[in-house]
Amino acid sequence: MSDKVILTGIKPTGMPHIGNYLGAYKSLIEMSNSHKTVAFIADLHALNSVHDAKTVKQHTYEIAAFILAMGLNMDNAILFRQSDVDAIYKLNTFLMNVTPKGLMNRAHSYKAMLEKNAASGDDPDNGVNMGLYTYPILMSADILLYNADIVPVGADQKQHVEFARDIAEYFNRMYGNVFRLPEPQIGVDAGLIPGLDGRKMSKSYDNTIPVFAPESELRKKIMRIVTDSKLPDEPKNPDESTIYLLYKHFANAAEIKNLRELFENGKIGYGDAKKILFEKINSYLDAPRKRYEYLMSHTDELDKILADGAARATAIANKTIERVRRAMLG
Repeated sequence: MSDKVILTGIKPTGMPHIGNYLGAYKSLIEMSNSHKTVAFIADLHALNSVHDAKTVKQHTYEIAAFILAMGLNMDNAILFRQSDVDAIYKLNTFLMNVTPKGLMNRAHSYKAMLEKNAASGDDPDNGVNMGLYTYPILMSADILLYNADIVPVGADQKQHVEFARDIAEYFNRMYGNVFRLPEPQIGVDAGLIPGLDGRKMSKSYDNTIPVFAPESELRKKIMRIVTDSKLPDEPKNPDESTIYLLYKHFANAAEIKNLRELFENGKIGYGDAKKILFEKINSYLDAPRKRYEYLMSHTDELDKILADGAARATAIANKTIERVRRAMLG
């Protein structure tokens, strides 16, 4: 068992898709077998875009059931709702007082809103609330509160961990060595996980495969994958095929080699290749899907797991807050 602490937060804004899973969560789940792991549902982060309490609660259950079903090792992990640990509000307030505004101006999500508003001719801050603008501080508090060493993230989320390091360094320079500096662990580049149309798998492109889509929906999704017009007996470049690029993440080395040869030698059509991909992904997700469906029909079990996790997380968090309080307030 490593002494390193792994941490991740999952924003409850809908069921993760396969790109999300491969980009960040698969690494976290695998590492939970050998590391102390802190995993939380980031419901406070959802509030700047989701303004319905029932929706937040439902999505929170979905995320909890998702990560448990996919194999988070609960012998080594704690799982909880972000909002159930009161210390997060305190640390967020403390960190507000050491974080320069210029750092927030560089946040990708804020800059994206500015660019969107500029393109549409709107006021620069149209649709920007303070939850969105300052969310990197809250995210930094999430990371620093639990003494995280490693934060698995997708390549496009690396900035979050860099901000946490920056803020920790600002604090440590002012008040002494209070926080350890976390390191990002970059998962599979999300840009390398294609969606149904060949572009990066993203909800904004409507080209995703939800992790726990019912079997019939999963089949339909995969059969919709966009391909070129090559005939079955024509050689095909597997590295340009969404089918093959997705298959690589679920198959073993021998299976990957076999499909590559079928593509390159013109011995398979896209229809048959899609069927192979469906069977492989469906087999991979069959047991987790059943576990997910069970948990979603037994949310009382999820409530107990989350409450137990919050109690354990609070014990860690309160020690951090005491160190910060002494450093800042005497």
